[in-house]
Amino acid sequence: MMPQPSPAPSAWRRIQTAWGLPDLAGKGRFVTANLIDSLGNGLVVAFTVVFFVKTTSLSLVAVGAALTVGQLLVLPFPLFIGRLLDKYGPRTVVAAGNWISVAGFIGFLFSHAAWQIVLWQFVVQLGSTAFWMGNSPLTVLVARGIERARWFGFVRALRNVGVGFGGAASAVALSIGTVAGLRAVMVINVVTFAVAGWLVITLRGADTSEAAGAGPAEPKPAEPEQAAGETTGQPSGGYRTVLKDTRYLRLVATNISFVFSSTVITVLLAVYAVDDLDVGAWIVGVFVVLNAAMVALLQTLASRWIEARRPVTVLVLALLFNAAAFVVFGTLLVLPGWAVIAGLLIAMVLYTVAEMLGSPPTSELSVVMAPEHLRGRYLGVYQLSWSVGGAVAPALLTALLEGGAALPWVFLTAISVLAVPLVLGLDRRPAATSEAAPAGDVAPKEQLDGDPVG
Repeated sequence: MMPQPSPAPSAWRRIQTAWGLPDLAGKGRFVTANLIDSLGNGLVVAFTVVFFVKTTSLSLVAVGAALTVGQLLVLPFPLFIGRLLDKYGPRTVVAAGNWISVAGFIGFLFSHAAWQIVLWQFVVQLGSTAFWMGNSPLTVLVARGIERARWFGFVRALRNVGVGFGGAASAVALSIGTVAGLRAVMVINVVTFAVAGWLVITLRGADTSEAAGAGPAEPKPAEPEQAAGETTGQPSGGYRTVLKDTRYLRLVATNISFVFSSTVITVLLAVYAVDDLDVGAWIVGVFVVLNAAMVALLQTLASRWIEARRPVTVLVLALLFNAAAFVVFGTLLVLPGWAVIAGLLIAMVLYTVAEMLGSPPTSELSVVMAPEHLRGRYLGVYQLSWSVGGAVAPALLTALLEGGAALPWVFLTAISVLAVPLVLGLDRRPAATSEAAPAGDVAPKEQLDGDPVG
């Protein structure tokens, strides 16, 4: 009997494939929840400072200091959230993160003193940390073991689009300038984040606990390297196990390089271009928009290219593109005025390409390199690279800039190049677990519920 030909893909599916989009069928709740969070973050990042300056009697300096203290208080909490991820699963943690942020936004509406801003900023940042720690493993589960690079790229593009639109909406609210208008934006955030939490918690088949007894939902990742005397495969737990996994710690160290790189636009670019290169601030704004537009429009295409290659190869390319961008940024100091704009354009394109190449494989490896029963704790350590790096980078980079305009670019180039040896071999199986699947492997014949396809 002749096999039946497969039906031709629909026009929409052909468009998805051409643009590097994952199969979105049945994933509307997950996509909408991510879009809401991105829009909300775009609103909050753009107008929180102005909100408190307008709605309280505090000075700009006092508001900024209170927000910073509130964010710093969250630094140790990824380790606690990691335990919750292992116990309750990513769906519950992501939904809880949205609802914790809701409580923080409500607190913002009734904050008048500095200590209140510190408290509710801490709550909002705690919710955001829980959301992003849980969102990566939730993305792996939603991807069902296939198109993982596309899903991580799509989430990244969605975040850029959401933050862009959120920032634009915030600018409109600020242009109105009334306290009532600012409060209305905060109320909208409360409602939308509450809805996002409901969308996530009502996802079906999106937690490893739902597959209990049916086999693993994901291909079994390579186990961490064992210390002498430990038994491979023994379900030992705790953060001691994570700290003994030198392969995973190399990934965390590599990500610190990307964390520092990610702060270039928010910390360095404007002051460097205006004060050291004598470039108009509006030109910096154009390049920031260019960066956001490239990521929003091209990230999924980049993910289509990434999925056919080893994650380590892509990460090395991302680090080298970052290094090249920082070299160009630094050499602009010795170029004549007419060449500075062209140099900025080249540097920004290189920087954005590195951003698009680096994000999907680091996000994916942070999940699939971790043993499933300790995945939350592993992600807690990984999140510290973002939390600590994000806190240290502004102070360190601005101090270097104060010491000399070229110094931050020398530092960023150096840590990008030095991270390359750390990446090499990350997707290679340890000899002690040769039977395990490598971290980068994909298992297209396994469903999310763990029932193998015949």
